[in-house]
Amino acid sequence: MKRAVESRLDAWLASPARHPLVLRGARQVGKTWLVRDLAARAGRQLVEINFERDPGLKRLFSTNDPRQILGELSLALSVDINPDRSLLFLDEIQAAGTVLAQLRWFYEELPQLPVVAAGSLLEFSLADHAFSMPVGRIAFQHIEPMGFPEYLLAHGQDRLLSAIRAWRPGRKLPVAAHSLAERWFCRYAMVGGMPAVVASDISGREPREVRELQKELLAAYRSDFAKYAGRMDRDILNSVLNTVAASLGRKFVHAHVGEGVKQHQAKHALDLLTMARLVHQVRHTAAHGLPLGAEVKDSFRKAVAVDIGIVHALLGTPAAQAFPSWESLAPSLRGQLTDQLAAQQLRLTDPGAGDGPELYYWQREGGRPGEIDYIVQVYGGIIPIELKSGAAGSMKSLHQFMFERRLDMAVRVDANPPSVMDLDLKTTQGHAVKYRLVGMPLYMLWNLPDILGNSEIGRFPA
Repeated sequence: MKRAVESRLDAWLASPARHPLVLRGARQVGKTWLVRDLAARAGRQLVEINFERDPGLKRLFSTNDPRQILGELSLALSVDINPDRSLLFLDEIQAAGTVLAQLRWFYEELPQLPVVAAGSLLEFSLADHAFSMPVGRIAFQHIEPMGFPEYLLAHGQDRLLSAIRAWRPGRKLPVAAHSLAERWFCRYAMVGGMPAVVASDISGREPREVRELQKELLAAYRSDFAKYAGRMDRDILNSVLNTVAASLGRKFVHAHVGEGVKQHQAKHALDLLTMARLVHQVRHTAAHGLPLGAEVKDSFRKAVAVDIGIVHALLGTPAAQAFPSWESLAPSLRGQLTDQLAAQQLRLTDPGAGDGPELYYWQREGGRPGEIDYIVQVYGGIIPIELKSGAAGSMKSLHQFMFERRLDMAVRVDANPPSVMDLDLKTTQGHAVKYRLVGMPLYMLWNLPDILGNSEIGRFPA
């Protein structure tokens, strides 16, 4: 299955000034497969070490001499290692956190050898490290679950993906393309983007089997709770994870986690699940200017799961010989799933370097209600995003927000074909406001930067 991040990995490998690369991301998002595939495509010998499976090998990295390390590895693994034709892969490096500090010596003393490290609970090692991190001498790449474009390619829907990717304001998306994209996206909304689950869907396994595999992945994540030893009780972690799924699309309230769970415990558990990349927090921003992270309010936040498939396992969405249709789901569940799917698509709009993409939303504090589901920064502009799980719905909060922030462009995500319209109206408070509204279906949200960066869309005239 082709992954979008492959081009970034290829560019890293071809760079003459490459740093050792650390892949970050939740368990089972495909980090190990990506490295093995990279070595195979580049024709390099893969020298793979798994520190969870072979913890004794970390002693070989006690020296600062990378050539000595390679010599020791050659003996331990019974292989000849040529730095010019090999790729060193250090998997599950969180089990040997001090090895991270040694990566600097590979960059400085043996730059011809590409080195990749990966770990599913790496953030705990980074948070607890008692060693000096090689700042400026290693690079990071965040790995997400498979997005809708990758899902389409995996199913051989290259032509449909090309039609979706080619849409720009001023053009019409063919009716057949919109209808077909909706059907495929509804299936993606049930399967999700975890590679093993997508592979089972491609192989033709029944929906009930796909759902069972999602439950098995959830069980594997829960088994990892034991590795959070000394940080949090696993029952509290499980309660918080369940609350994340139940509160999708709404402010996460620590006091609502469960009986007997104190607010500070709920907050700490949410932070731990975030460190494990099993949960992503959506921070509240005042959005008066850029960057959006400069005006966050820590007491306000939403939370989403790493993948929609995990949400289905948590909520118990049914599946038998067929997945349930979108219309047959309860309206409240459709709203929750829409918020989760939007978050996953928006995280794909960031290339994923460093700590990974950040998500923001806005909610009025006190007084009359008002909320903007997501707010993104695109090409130096602030873009509010309104989500609708169907084809219709009011936009009172969006109109008022556009007036108060003096913005000239917004996005509405719904079930209609993509469109662009210029609005000139009054808010419920009687304020005149005009702005350009870009409407797009949820299956197109991953392509938001390309759509909004197109010169044809323009900005609303002053």
